[in-house]
Parts: sequence; structure tokens; C-alpha cells
Amino acid sequence: MRYILISTIGGILFGIMDALIQANPLAQKLYRVYQPIARTSIHMSAGIIIDLIYGFLMAGIFLLLYPSLPGDSGLFKGISFALLVWFFRVVMSAISGWMMFNIPMGTIFYTLMTGLAEMLILSILFGLTLQP
Repeated sequence: MRYILISTIGGILFGIMDALIQANPLAQKLYRVYQPIARTSIHMSAGIIIDLIYGFLMAGIFLLLYPSLPGDSGLFKGISFALLVWFFRVVMSAISGWMMFNIPMGTIFYTLMTGLAEMLILSILFGLTLQP
């Protein structure tokens, strides 16, 4: 039951943070580079469902990796998980985008920093509330 509750909270947090990260004035300025290929409207219901699924998947993967994550407490295991997920989800995507497209370094840096903050918040939540 705890897994379902925390996964749902994680998915909701994912959606809220994504909205804040993508829709603020700084992001709008930095992400103008994507305007030629960006959608003109957002599928809100699909976004909500995807973020909820991400919450469940991330919480489940956290629980699977919990014994092998470095750290003695849930907090440190959460931070370890955040860094791991950040690298594979955000860093690799940002670097690949930089290599393939003409994306300003400010946009890459914003993506890296907001992705790190998002992963830390979610993973610390998991670390403090979930244990196998």
C-alpha cells in the first residue's frame, strides 16, 4: 500500500515539477530553439498518465536497487539513486542533443540542473519513505 501511495505522489510531483521546469519564462526563452519542431498544444491527459507511470516505475526500480545502492540510510540511498537516474536519464540525453543539434550551452546547462533537482527531490522522497 505504501508503494502505491508513494508512487502516486512521485508521479504527481513529476508532473508538477515538469510543468514548473518547462513553463516558466526562463525555460520558454531557453527552449525557443525547439520551437520549429515543438508541438503547438500539449496532451495534458497523456502527460499526467505518463508522469504517474514514471512515478511507479522509478519507485519500483528504486526498491529493486535499494540493497545495492551506496549509503547507510534511505536519504543517502535516495541521493545515490538520484545521481544514477540523472546520469542515465538527463545527462546522456542532454549530451546527445548537444552533439546532434545546435543547442545553446545555456539550454543544456538549464536542462542538466533542473533534471538534477527533479531527480534529487523524487529520489529523496523514495529514500525517506520506501524500503524493501
